[in-house]
Amino acid sequence: MTRYGHIGWRVAAVAVAFVGTAVLAVTLTHDPDSSQVAQPSAVCLTSGLQARLGAPETADPRAGTRAAAATLYTLEFTNVSGRACRLYGYPEVSAYVASQTGSAAIRDTSVRPRPVTLEPGATAHSVLRVADTGSSRPTACDQVTAEELRVTFPDQVRSAFLPVHIRMCSRKGHVSLSVQAIQARPGIPGYTMP
Repeated sequence: MTRYGHIGWRVAAVAVAFVGTAVLAVTLTHDPDSSQVAQPSAVCLTSGLQARLGAPETADPRAGTRAAAATLYTLEFTNVSGRACRLYGYPEVSAYVASQTGSAAIRDTSVRPRPVTLEPGATAHSVLRVADTGSSRPTACDQVTAEELRVTFPDQVRSAFLPVHIRMCSRKGHVSLSVQAIQARPGIPGYTMP
């Protein structure tokens, strides 16, 4: 074999190796099932969500435990935008009369946070717990009727405001409100947004 023929063989081998590597790289990066894998959706914006407060539940499912008596409300969040979006974590909730009343809701960790994807028109929920102010102990807490709830969704700055009529403690530092992580599906049986 001549000197140039030997070099040509090496060049051809390198070219074949390069083409083989390129084909393998394209095959590995172009997974045929990748189209079936759900792509992460964008975070839900406040402007794309409609919030609603469900009717109070008089029975606390934790009655009989060491937890104080309370009233439970379901906060419903419906995606009214034209695109799917994602919620993860806890909404921030505060009650207002003319200004903030009492302390903001603390996190109720009895429900573990999970990512919730909301298709357009779909609804998720969170449970808001309002502790009994104890009418037999009027000196323990100044009771007021909150007129509005301020709800701030995870990863958002802008808030939604809901008109309410909730009796609660007005003293800062007193924990009247707790809220669970956002959960998939509506929390009010049979309820659908208009």
